[in-house]
Amino acid sequence: MIDMPPLQYANVNGIRMGFYEAGPKSDKPPLVLCHGWPEIAFSWRHQIKTLSEAGIRVIAPDQRGYGATDRPEPVEAYDIENLTADLIGLLDYLNIDKAIFVGHDWGGFIVWQMPLRYPSRVAGVIGVNTPHTPRTATDPIALLRQRYGDHLYIVQFQHPAREPDKIFADNVEKTFDFFMRKPMPQKKLSTADVGAGPPAAGLGASSKLNMAFPQMVAGYDAKLDPREKILSPEEMKVFVDTFRISGFTGGINWYRNMTRNWERSAHIDHTVRVPSLMIMAENDAVLPPSACDGMENIVPDLEKYMVRDSGHWTQQEQPDEVSARILDWRRRRFG
Repeated sequence: MIDMPPLQYANVNGIRMGFYEAGPKSDKPPLVLCHGWPEIAFSWRHQIKTLSEAGIRVIAPDQRGYGATDRPEPVEAYDIENLTADLIGLLDYLNIDKAIFVGHDWGGFIVWQMPLRYPSRVAGVIGVNTPHTPRTATDPIALLRQRYGDHLYIVQFQHPAREPDKIFADNVEKTFDFFMRKPMPQKKLSTADVGAGPPAAGLGASSKLNMAFPQMVAGYDAKLDPREKILSPEEMKVFVDTFRISGFTGGINWYRNMTRNWERSAHIDHTVRVPSLMIMAENDAVLPPSACDGMENIVPDLEKYMVRDSGHWTQQEQPDEVSARILDWRRRRFG
């Protein structure tokens, strides 16, 4: 694989997890890089190279349901309790006491949960695009359906027929050609355009956006798309080849646990009590910077940083800037 260290495997939390590791093992605390949907550890290829060459130990897993990692059948196997326990199992396998957890997109939701559930194992948290938000008062899926209707991709993912899984699996190359592009220049979303609810449920996105992603992929014609591509042909091939083998159901099952996660989190104090960095992307319409407003109320030790001229795939769109900011914060806060 391009610019990736050798693939390794660990038995964690009842599954076999594939992961990549680089940098000196003596470096503490290491960084655990957690990808989003539809991504894999390869999404962090630029940061793995840059940070490890700077002397930082980095570990990037293909998370449950993705890439080289097992894909259990039960939907409940993909709840937040299992997703966080997988990462603790990886620390145990590598004999690591504490780590800094870095997460983009869905990986961000997981890493913000780590200090709430395993405070003794977390040195710090870095969210990329994905903020930490309070627990919603009601079921997030019900809120999404009320605000956006049944066309929203997250709501579609809840349907038992799994039609979105099939659409993406039948159109793997189109799926990544559609998603992995920079956004078109656009008017910046104002606070009035953006919901104040948690983007973990998609509520941070403008209600004016069309997010019927399965149908958009099914009808997509790359020849008519003026947006700039993010991936080289060789990088695109890695994603396409991987998802042709794995399919999309494992990752979509993370969304199918949103109600379960909400129901089972009522007892948790949502205050993050470790040093934290929030990297925001100026032009991410799904996880806009305004969704990070007020994070300081539940993340007291927080720094924020805005990456200009970046859409949703920030660590791939602006890799040098993201790597530099992570490295700077890591050195200032942890030596």
